[in-house]
Amino acid sequence: MMKAVSLMPGVALIRSVALLLVLSLAATPLLAQTTSRLKDITTVEGVRSNHLIGYGLVVGLDGTGDNAPFTNQTFANMMNQFGITLPPGVNPRSQNVAAVTVNAELPPFAKPGQSIDITVSSIGNASSLRGGTLLMTPLRGADGNVYAVAQGSLVVGGFGAGGADGSRVTVNVPSVGRIPNGAMVEREVANFFGDGDTLTFNLHHPDFTTAQRIEEVINNLMGPGVAHAMDPISVRVRAPRDTSQRVAFLSVLENLQVATAEAAARVIINSRTGTIVIGQNVRVAPAAVTHGSLTVTIAEAPQVIQPGPFADGEAQVQQDTEIDITQENNPMFKFDAGVTLDEIVRAVNQVGAAPGDLMAILEALKQAGALNAQLIVI
Repeated sequence: MMKAVSLMPGVALIRSVALLLVLSLAATPLLAQTTSRLKDITTVEGVRSNHLIGYGLVVGLDGTGDNAPFTNQTFANMMNQFGITLPPGVNPRSQNVAAVTVNAELPPFAKPGQSIDITVSSIGNASSLRGGTLLMTPLRGADGNVYAVAQGSLVVGGFGAGGADGSRVTVNVPSVGRIPNGAMVEREVANFFGDGDTLTFNLHHPDFTTAQRIEEVINNLMGPGVAHAMDPISVRVRAPRDTSQRVAFLSVLENLQVATAEAAARVIINSRTGTIVIGQNVRVAPAAVTHGSLTVTIAEAPQVIQPGPFADGEAQVQQDTEIDITQENNPMFKFDAGVTLDEIVRAVNQVGAAPGDLMAILEALKQAGALNAQLIVI
């Protein structure tokens, strides 16, 4: 057995630590504070996926393809590879072919021979890819190397139907499809998981308190000095050099329960959908708020005036406009110091404020300095 670093003398110690961890977690009562597994709030540096993209042709369409110039050129080049040369100046104009882009995500540690899912999207004026088959398409990474090859029959969730008069009904998006396990991995991406004598955990959401707690939890289990919080995102941990021991070591750490810090006070507003999310730590300083609305209603009631009997004239239209102005008399409500989220929602609901009105109230409170939170508009 290979010798590991001083913090992990061998695989037997790793298994013993894992057993003690399971027993301690089983014997520990549930804490009131929110806890999460280390694997759920962090990622291991160097363990990441890679995006792949390719360009190809989808054939076998039922007249729903495109006739873009690049599609015809690609089709002619493909025919040349099969020994068929089209006469100069001849445009195939096939409606059963569509030019597409193919994109996929290569997971970390993917090995040659494994299959990955792909998404196929039309880049021309093809109306639908339903029933089509993607021809063999190489998928390249950002470095230009081919890492996978895609091919197969598409699964399209949308469909459309049209009439001779130009009317058309479309459900979902028929110009995009997927092929489960449609690409075969051909090249493995180099990773640095087994290099060096340390591992680095990167938090999904930067937080100084959570990073410090991760350091404390790991050091309490593995010994002082094993983990070191470098910044609010990264925590560096000394790990064995042997790959098998490193995997076992990481399997123990990623299941550690960490008491995550409370999020910063934020109010998120989506003005397009009217969605408002108020965090639990939002507090309001003493303030009095009233929010009224002025409604103007304009009604048009045109009247037709007919000429008298045997008179020489034409019917005329007389406009009759009625304008009504209504101003709601909404009561003023008061926020006391340190108002909680429940009290904010209760006060706003009492006056019947709509999402748009609540946005205006929150923005006014922020400008007045009474809202102790970040106001984020997305």
